[in-house]
Amino acid sequence: MPTEFAPTELAKNFWSELNEIHAALRALPELLADRPWRAGGWTRKQIVGHMLDSAANNRQRFVQAAIDGSYTGPNYAQEAWVAAHGYAEQSWETLLRWWQVEHEILMAVVSRISEERLEANCVIGGGAPVTLHFLVNDYLQHQRHHLAQLRSGLASA
Repeated sequence: MPTEFAPTELAKNFWSELNEIHAALRALPELLADRPWRAGGWTRKQIVGHMLDSAANNRQRFVQAAIDGSYTGPNYAQEAWVAAHGYAEQSWETLLRWWQVEHEILMAVVSRISEERLEANCVIGGGAPVTLHFLVNDYLQHQRHHLAQLRSGLASA
């Protein structure tokens, strides 16, 4: 973590959890990357792609809330985003590398959010207002949810 900033406990937890998720992603067998996690579901490549989209959307939310003291913005069309990026056609290694880079950026952003700005009001897609603190924690929960899907059906999951 950068030494010129005093990361909040939330930021430290964010770093720790994302590092654990990254290790778990790296441990997934590549031979399953093109297989759907369940009948009719996205392939594991598409799930990792969706995780990337979530990172991109949340980076914007985190930054704007930290700078402006609030955020109001849209939901995102997940099916269209996954299709537009062509994640299913990417190599597994490329997707994992992109995941790592995108999350290094997110970790840098979260480590610079002050305790005060964590209380910023955020509204996504006309939903109920939540704090930036909530969004950061919810983001981690979302990543863990998709990691569970990626592990689905694996004996070591």
